[in-house]
Amino acid sequence: MPKTLPFSRNTNAARARRAKTMLLPMPRATADELALRVHLALATMRAGTAGVSDAQTLTQTMILTGFIAEAGYGAATYEQLIVAEAAISAAFDRGRDTGEWRLDEGAASLFAAIVTTYDEQLRRAPLWAIAEASDRLDRFQAGEAYQRTDRKLA
Repeated sequence: MPKTLPFSRNTNAARARRAKTMLLPMPRATADELALRVHLALATMRAGTAGVSDAQTLTQTMILTGFIAEAGYGAATYEQLIVAEAAISAAFDRGRDTGEWRLDEGAASLFAAIVTTYDEQLRRAPLWAIAEASDRLDRFQAGEAYQRTDRKLA
């Protein structure tokens, strides 16, 4: 009869494995799936065939990119994100008023840089940085005040 492998039932061992996993980048297939959604949202906003969900996706991506960059992964400046916020806000206003969800060429180029940074962050940043950014986004969407941090954790 084959012997079974003795796995530790110690919760400390499980906790240690989870902690090590959080130091690794996101699995490639998951990163690719998330990045594809964002690239498609940008393409539809650029083409003028988008909807409110595409604008929301780009807004969330912009915020996540900033949060992950604050943790030390990726090059996104606070000033760049302020300009992007104004551009996406204008797209929301235009979309609500006219039904046309579009980014002008300047805004699309700005978001192309943000999306490229986000794509790289998903592939290289440790899972803890992405999870922390996602948690911050959830709190922000729930109405908690945004507090910019100038610290770098990496």
